[in-house]
Amino acid sequence: MLIDKFIESKIKVYAFVGPSGTGKSYRAQMVASEHGIHYIIDDGLLIKDNEVIAGVSAKKAPTKIETVKGALFLNEAKAEEIKKAFRKYKPESLLILGTSDGMIEKIRTNLNLPEIEKTIYITDVATEQEMEEAKRMRTTEGKHVIPVPTFEIKKDFSGYILDPLQIFKSKGKNEKPYISEKSIIRPTFSYLGNYTISDGALKDIIEHLASKVEAIHKIYRTRIEKTDTGINIYIEIVLVYGFNIISSLQNFKKKCIKEIENLTAMNVDKVQILAKGIYRAEKEEN
Repeated sequence: MLIDKFIESKIKVYAFVGPSGTGKSYRAQMVASEHGIHYIIDDGLLIKDNEVIAGVSAKKAPTKIETVKGALFLNEAKAEEIKKAFRKYKPESLLILGTSDGMIEKIRTNLNLPEIEKTIYITDVATEQEMEEAKRMRTTEGKHVIPVPTFEIKKDFSGYILDPLQIFKSKGKNEKPYISEKSIIRPTFSYLGNYTISDGALKDIIEHLASKVEAIHKIYRTRIEKTDTGINIYIEIVLVYGFNIISSLQNFKKKCIKEIENLTAMNVDKVQILAKGIYRAEKEEN
């Protein structure tokens, strides 16, 4: 295609290579920044600075094999999505992350990209001790880093985000400091096995929160719906007479969203709260 020839002739392609679990994604934006690169391909994603602009993270795949296929863009439709983004954004340079030179070559070929301009190896930017620590996190805790802020991938990884990271690094005198936000996730195929969060556990969290709110007498009913991007929550409550209904519902809704997302890492798409009734305590007779 003529449009692919534009890609081949214009983009300078750099490679960042290192074995799995040695900290490539953790250092990806730092390496890109040092080479004036704004676009990164990492595990099926095309990232521009701190924003995901195309692709689906291979870490969402149900098995390790499917993860590898996703990272290599073996699916023509997924490869075409990345190419369309190239046509739209017209990047001058691109950094591809891979576990080996062979993997980089396969990605380059599947995306019709030109020859590699320069290869940076993880050993060029990380010490042996730093790589060993990264491997320990991967093998013992199942943690993976995606080089974008948590809000960029939260819906795609509802329930799998473990922690956001912000990296602040001085680049030297008279130069602006380098700031990069990243997200730690545990992939669907986690080495530590699968886990689920039951509706009962979510309901227990909601009831505990309600018990701390003076305006709420009790939870009447709770219903949880799980979606592709997170959960929808429907709550019916009985309020205590004398409290402002609107503000009480709004405040409780905010608490539910904040605590559930913090405790479970699940994305709360929607919370609907219905005031089912009003409780009025009988006055004690003197």
